[in-house]
Amino acid sequence: MASRGRRGGAPAREDELRREEQAEQQFLAPQGPVLPPPPPVDYGVFMQGLVQAMQTQAHTQAELRAQLEAQS
Repeated sequence: MASRGRRGGAPAREDELRREEQAEQQFLAPQGPVLPPPPPVDYGVFMQGLVQAMQTQAHTQAELRAQLEAQS
């Protein structure tokens, strides 16, 4: 017999597709414990913190610039 292959069952191409689908499903399965959703964010508090951080950074930059100019 000249043709090589498998006897009966699905052709090799369908087996390949089925294996790829199984591998994809395993890959997409969640890994490890499923975590609860994060708590809701209070955007008012978040924005206050962000503004305060930006003001602190600007103040620090101004102080560093003044120190640098004083050394020159």
